[in-house]
Amino acid sequence: MALPEEKTRSLQDSRILEARKAIDDIDSKILDLINKRLLHAREIGRVKHDKGGKVLDNQREIEIMDRLISLNNGPVRDDTIIQIFQDIISESREIQRPQKVSYLGPQATFTHIAAMSHFGRPPSFLPQTSIRDVFTEVEKGASAYGVVPAENSIEGAVNHTLDLFFESDLKVCAEIYQSISHDLLSLTGDLNKIEKIYSHPQAFGQCRKWLRRYLPGIPLEECSSTARAAQRASEEDGTAAIASSAAAQMYKLLVAESGIQDFAHNITRFLVIGNDETHRTGKDKTSIMFATIHAPGALHMALEPIAKAGINMVKLESRPTKHENWNYFFFVDIEGHLKDPKVKDTFNSMQEFCQYLKCLGSYPKARE
Repeated sequence: MALPEEKTRSLQDSRILEARKAIDDIDSKILDLINKRLLHAREIGRVKHDKGGKVLDNQREIEIMDRLISLNNGPVRDDTIIQIFQDIISESREIQRPQKVSYLGPQATFTHIAAMSHFGRPPSFLPQTSIRDVFTEVEKGASAYGVVPAENSIEGAVNHTLDLFFESDLKVCAEIYQSISHDLLSLTGDLNKIEKIYSHPQAFGQCRKWLRRYLPGIPLEECSSTARAAQRASEEDGTAAIASSAAAQMYKLLVAESGIQDFAHNITRFLVIGNDETHRTGKDKTSIMFATIHAPGALHMALEPIAKAGINMVKLESRPTKHENWNYFFFVDIEGHLKDPKVKDTFNSMQEFCQYLKCLGSYPKARE
C-alpha cells in the first residue's frame, strides 16, 4: 500500500508531466506560426522588391510593437515582448533580403550591442575600425546601414560623428538609446595586480571618480574602443580594461569590479545611418544642421522660426566648421517629421538666416 507521501509525490509528478506536455504542444504551435509568419514576410519582400521598396520599415515595426504591448495582459513583461518580436522581425527582414550593418568595432563594443538591440541577430554585422569607416561602407553600398555613437548623457556629443555629417549625404534613419554599464576587466580579476588600464576616452571620462578613489596613480592608455581595450588587456599581464560585460565573455577576461561608472543613469544615443527616407509615425524627431549668416543675432534669427511654430527643440549643439576660424555649424533636433506641414514651413523659414542648411533626417523617436 502506497504511503501518503508517495501518493502526493506521484500526483505532483503527474501534474508536472501534464504541464510539460501542454508546453510542448504550445511550443510546436508557436514554431509553426513563426514559420508561417516568415512565409508571409517573404511574400511581402517579393512585392517590395518588384516595387523597388526598402526592407526596413520603422513605422510598420513601431506599429507592431505598440499593438502587441496594448494587447498584452501578462504575465509576460512588455520588455520581453519587444525582445522576442525584435528577433522575429529581424528574421523577417533577413528572409526578405539579407542585409549588412556596419558598426564601430571590434565585436562587443557598446555600438555593437546597440546595433544588435535595434536590428536583432540575423543581419551580418561588419565591425569597422573608425566612425569614418562606418560612413564610408554605407556610402559605397557595402552595407545597407551603419550604427554610430552620437552623444552620451554624461560626456556629451561624439564630435567626430557630428563632423562627418557635413561631408556625407547619408541620412539618420533611426536612433537607439543604450544604457551603459562599465566593468573593470583583467586576466586575473585582481585589483591589486593592475598596473595599467586601457579604454576609450569616453569610458575614462565616465569613470573618473571611481578610478581616482580606488586606483589612483595607475596609468590610463586610450584605445579606439572599449572592445579594443579588452582585447589588449587579454594579451598583456598586469593590465585591465574598462569595457562591457559582453567584452569580458568575448575576450575571456574576469570582472575585477562591475558597474564602475560614476553615474547610474548613463545612456548613450546611437544613430542608424543609411539612404532611407522614413515615413511619418506621429512620434518623430528631425535633425537639422546649419551655419548662420554673418550678422548680429544670426543664431537667434535662425532659431526663431522654431519657437514661433511652437515646435519643441530637444537638442542644440555647435561644432567648428574647420574651414574658417570662429565659424560654427549648429546641430538641432526638433520634435516632428519634415513632412509635417509645420516642420516643413519652419525648415524653409530658417533658410533666410542660414549660409548652409541641411536636414539630416526625420525618424521615429526611440523608446528611452
